[in-house]
Amino acid sequence: MEVTKPQEGSVAPDFALPDGDGLTWRLSDQRGKVVVLLFYPGDETPICTRQMCSVRDRWEDYTATGAEVVGISTNSVESHKAFAEHHELPLRLLADADRRVADMYGAQSLIPGKVARSVFVINAQGVITYRDVRPLGLFKPKDDDTIAAILAAQK
Repeated sequence: MEVTKPQEGSVAPDFALPDGDGLTWRLSDQRGKVVVLLFYPGDETPICTRQMCSVRDRWEDYTATGAEVVGISTNSVESHKAFAEHHELPLRLLADADRRVADMYGAQSLIPGKVARSVFVINAQGVITYRDVRPLGLFKPKDDDTIAAILAAQK
């Protein structure tokens, strides 16, 4: 079955997921601001940890844009809470345990059952303005590219 992957210029599919505190985060509640979805394969894995710590280290640059930045993986709420505490991560991590949202966005890895390391930037009107899906996920996205995409989405 071929999954339709939302492309740049298409409306971002709405979803709701629990965060590391068990609170529900809903994409549609974020209308009016730029949103960044950072899909990653898993908590406490080498590349994912580097990716999320890199976002943490550049957090001031991210928050200066005013964008809502969230991480999404298939790990549990409890795993996200421990991962965020262990690495002092400032961003909200969302638990997509059944991979429904990753599949909805076409963030599928070439490794069966895994989520592709992906970045989606969604503008204030709910339209995807930037899409970077890495099916192998061996390299983390560059923060400068993501921040530039956020700034472009605000125009």
